[in-house]
Amino acid sequence: MTNDEKIAALEREMAELKAKVSPPKSTFVPMSDAEWIDQMHQAKERRMSMATPPSVGWDLAAAEPKGFMAGVLHDNRAPIGPSSQGVIPSTQQLSNVHPGGASATPGWVAPSPLSNPPGVALADRLMDHQDKLDRAELAQRLGALKR
Repeated sequence: MTNDEKIAALEREMAELKAKVSPPKSTFVPMSDAEWIDQMHQAKERRMSMATPPSVGWDLAAAEPKGFMAGVLHDNRAPIGPSSQGVIPSTQQLSNVHPGGASATPGWVAPSPLSNPPGVALADRLMDHQDKLDRAELAQRLGALKR
């Protein structure tokens, strides 16, 4: 069988297979504007059927003690900073309070030098030891494969 005959046979076979296979049927159904609007309205109704009714919010607002939220808002806007409220001088010290006189640059502190956190050197030693064990095991396995 020559190449031309093989190609002709394959083309016939492909034509037969194409004739057997029908194109897929489309399920698309055109919809009018009114139908689409109705479908969207139904989706909104389903979504809103799960919503919390406004009366629940009104009940929650009515249950709040008078002035409570105003106090919360006031607390949120209160100044933040060092305070001596609640400090017992004999047992506690104020943090971030540096003894001494007034500074020419208030609030400035000399930066501490960057360094590794404590324990990094120990972790490095442990990892180096494990690397050594892994390399020995790998060398042993490779030696066993060569035999």
